Amino acid sequence: MVRKSRGEVVDPTEVQVFHVLNRTVRRCWLFGDDPLTGINYDHRKAWIEERLRHFAAQFGIDLLSFAILSNHYHLMLRSRPDVVASWDDTEVARRWFMICPNRTQKDGTPCQPNQRELDSIRRCEQKVAEIRMRLSDISWWMRLLDQRIARRCNDEDEASGRFFEDRFKAIPLIDEQAITACAVYIDLNLIRACLAETVELSDHTSGQLRAQAWKAKAGESASQSPQTLDDRDPASQSRQSESVDAFLSPISVEAVSDHPGIMASQTGRRCSDKGFLQMSDRAYLELLDWTARQSAPGKRGLTGDDQPPILARLGLPGSIWLKMVAEFGKLFPTMAGLPHHVEGVRSRKRGLRYHVPIAARELFSQCA
Repeated sequence: MVRKSRGEVVDPTEVQVFHVLNRTVRRCWLFGDDPLTGINYDHRKAWIEERLRHFAAQFGIDLLSFAILSNHYHLMLRSRPDVVASWDDTEVARRWFMICPNRTQKDGTPCQPNQRELDSIRRCEQKVAEIRMRLSDISWWMRLLDQRIARRCNDEDEASGRFFEDRFKAIPLIDEQAITACAVYIDLNLIRACLAETVELSDHTSGQLRAQAWKAKAGESASQSPQTLDDRDPASQSRQSESVDAFLSPISVEAVSDHPGIMASQTGRRCSDKGFLQMSDRAYLELLDWTARQSAPGKRGLTGDDQPPILARLGLPGSIWLKMVAEFGKLFPTMAGLPHHVEGVRSRKRGLRYHVPIAARELFSQCA
């Protein structure tokens, strides 16, 4: 099936959520322990995560989830043109120079732009509008991410040419069920690939960082008061800037329900402080752990009565949820969502319909 052009799918002027991924050329293990050459490239995963942290702090895009494997990586991104619209021209120019700097320090980090550099953008209305659009454009995030990583890896290998096999793949996530399933699918990638046994041991994933942050906050809460994690006071919640997952979007939408609006970040570590799921951190980690246990070798494939209550609210029986997560890529090749939601969406420019695979129709017909 022919892939739709990027312009039919990505609209930097709208808030959109995407599952994006890319693979190395010929799917070689250029981010891990290459069995053919015997060379270990695990350190490159840290390069990607470092770049994700930097981009999350500068782009008008929320990083919701990520997983970095040996020959590919997964991201879940949410464009935030509404946040970018709140930035003045100087802030737009500053952020762009922090992403594409004219000058760098000895360690390679960008220098803060000077007045002359800022003026080169903010004094030109057309250029400001162009840069403002780029800052909320997922295509620009991916373009620059892949360019920087490919160049650095090729320099290390003293090689040239293509590093990634193709342009990145972007799948729109159009409903809560799809966003929830995609987040779990990404965070369980290492477990499904038999590279980790638990979420806590899944290196270079958002799931591992969220589990570490939750454990640290739970320890603080227990040492300070008998309150549960979900009942922390605002001062405790503000410590998000100190946590290992501070560059990731918060999980819970409910946690900020008393503060509607764009929720621009208060820490400068990410684009915004707005969550993306109708559940608490604890509920998400419990769902993640439960799903991993059902998929683990030697575990009973039948779903028991102890399935997370969040599945009932999503309208997904446990068996359907497990198949949805395990076969996410096959069920949603072009757009992720319940079939009747996908059928109601058209591409941006030509109004084309999105294909719903027969397997997806058959699976969700069981929910009727």
